[in-house]
Amino acid sequence: MIRHLQSTLSLRFRTRLTRYIHDLYLSSAPHLHYYRVPLRGIDQYITADVDAWAESVAGIYGNLMKPSLDLLLFTSQLARSLGFRGTVLLFINYYITAKILRAVTPAFGRLAAVEARLEGEYRAGVGRIGRESEEVAFYDGGARERDILTTAYLRLIKHVNSIYKIRIAYEWTEDFVIKYLWSAAGYGLIAVPLLITRKRFHGAGGVDGRGKEKEKQGKKKKHDTDGIVADRTETYISNRRLLLSLADAGGRLMYAYKDLQEVAGLTARLYTLLSTLHNLPPLPHALPGDGDTFALKNVDICIPGDPLASPDSPSPIPSHSSTTSNLEAHTEPIAPPSSQSESTPSETLAGSGTTTLIRALTLTLRPGMHLMITGSNGVGKTAVARVLAGLWAPGSCSMLRDSTLSDVNSTLTRPTRDANGRPGVFVIPQRPYHPTGSLLSQVIYPHSVSKFAPSFTALSKLESLLDAAHLGYLVDREGGWDAVKEWRDVLSGGEKQRLAMARLFYHRPKFAILDECTSAVSSDVEGQMYEHAKALGITLITISLRPSLTKYHTHILTLTGDGTGSWIFSRIATPQAQEGLTEGRGESRLATPHSESAPTVRESELTTCTEDTGAKHLAHVLEEIRVLEAQIEESSGWEKRVSELEKELKAK
Repeated sequence: MIRHLQSTLSLRFRTRLTRYIHDLYLSSAPHLHYYRVPLRGIDQYITADVDAWAESVAGIYGNLMKPSLDLLLFTSQLARSLGFRGTVLLFINYYITAKILRAVTPAFGRLAAVEARLEGEYRAGVGRIGRESEEVAFYDGGARERDILTTAYLRLIKHVNSIYKIRIAYEWTEDFVIKYLWSAAGYGLIAVPLLITRKRFHGAGGVDGRGKEKEKQGKKKKHDTDGIVADRTETYISNRRLLLSLADAGGRLMYAYKDLQEVAGLTARLYTLLSTLHNLPPLPHALPGDGDTFALKNVDICIPGDPLASPDSPSPIPSHSSTTSNLEAHTEPIAPPSSQSESTPSETLAGSGTTTLIRALTLTLRPGMHLMITGSNGVGKTAVARVLAGLWAPGSCSMLRDSTLSDVNSTLTRPTRDANGRPGVFVIPQRPYHPTGSLLSQVIYPHSVSKFAPSFTALSKLESLLDAAHLGYLVDREGGWDAVKEWRDVLSGGEKQRLAMARLFYHRPKFAILDECTSAVSSDVEGQMYEHAKALGITLITISLRPSLTKYHTHILTLTGDGTGSWIFSRIATPQAQEGLTEGRGESRLATPHSESAPTVRESELTTCTEDTGAKHLAHVLEEIRVLEAQIEESSGWEKRVSELEKELKAK
């Protein structure tokens, strides 16, 4: 019965704690704890650690409370027979035993925490192979993955074996102390009533020859002596039984001390998780503006650092959300410029030891202004998308711990959801996400199927969206809208990207950020999907290196990647539109405070620099177009030659 109650209590502990952690971990914007938490092996914390902690806490009553109650009752009963001096000696025995066991007890809490961490690493390795099985198979990396998993498993087993060795030595010492030292001390204690409180009788059996009266008195004294001996024997046997029960309760209590230390280790891990989730600050809110405008003013795009690190932290821990491993994470806020500061411009801009990808980005996008972001690899194109989507904080080189730390001159205005529920911003990454569920849930994600009314009109509309993404055959091929499969394994790369575009058509946001989301789609299908998105009234913000996508946009943002954080924002049109060309130089525009009496750059110099840079960029684009046209002409010549050779082979 007690074990059943412990299991029920453990289940309730786990259910309540899991729900609480889910509410914290899967928080919506602007918190996004699941995206920004810096802990590794978060799945081990939420699953195995919570389960082990609930079972350990539920077992405290059986392992700790009952032995404690038995110890209290047996001690009080034994103290009545032992008297004051015996009771003092009994508590001295308790004290000495506790000191000995405490001195030889290892750090079971820390050992349990390390075991949980190693278990999480091994579990993460197995999960990684399951997720990336196809890529591993392409490289024939089974042998290498086996070595990695074997190394992680052996590291875990080595630690577990060391715990067993330590536990054996401790249990030997514990058994010796409780079974032998307690027994020896206990028998000495129960002898106290015999050795100290014993009454002496002089001449108990003496006969002086005075007759029968003295003989009767002698017999009476002998009878009294026999009664006293019998009482003492009874007391000794009772005390012995109490002593054995007391030793058993003390042994179970000492064993429970080891379990309490393991509970303490698991509690420390859960405290780390909960305190991290609670201390993660929310990202600063973007300005709403008119609800239909994207606007950035003097925004620095930087690699986010550890959101929990203090500015004086000597070694910040990079956030897992950063994908650029060779860039150093930053944890110090932007220092406002000061006339008395002797720091260099780069230090004044973003603090010491900071890597800034883009400096002082300034642009405004309104409905119909389709933007294409381009540049070489690693210059920060995806970083711009993350800032626009609200995943990274604007205007600072770290995930802001407080919105007041951001540069007062840096602002970001983001479109908002309208009254009809139309999203302001919708992002499609290069690697599409397809959760487990039906085909219908893949199209309407993140909406739930339970809130979707599957009428004939609604399903016909969804089929038209699949047709626009060239996936009209998918419903019949997969067995209907209710077919549940592991879609990331069933669909090809191009189908997954086109299904993500169908999801975009369904939500029909005001602005769509497309991060290389059609890299596995042919150019003709890609162009038709872009045209359909524009026909739905979606303003596109595309990150791509394909020159063929330029014709679907009205503006282009070029990240130069020259190490200075400079950028070029211009219209995509005829050379007459070059007057709208803008070049951003973060260092020159932010390192010194703006002032009318001391301008940072003269207007004539900025105009000349802008025109020269724009001309160079235009010449580069024209040269690239010329090279592509030459390659197309050359390929047509080779096709003619191949057809001639095929005719000759047929003739022979």
